[in-house]
Amino acid sequence: MKVLGGAEKTKVLSKYGINDSQLPKILVADPSAVALKAAVGDVIRIERDDGTGKYVSYRIVIEG
Repeated sequence: MKVLGGAEKTKVLSKYGINDSQLPKILVADPSAVALKAAVGDVIRIERDDGTGKYVSYRIVIEG
């Protein structure tokens, strides 16, 4: 997992043709967000490997 920079965030949003409010959400108090020192409005890239393939998802950090 990693917090995306501004240019990376813009690239991801334009790639999928969405705005940040359409991304799945993660609370700023979530242990993963805290460990990454993510702030409200940051986008986190999550990579998962389940043995059959590698999957990437994104979440926007929200207040809560």
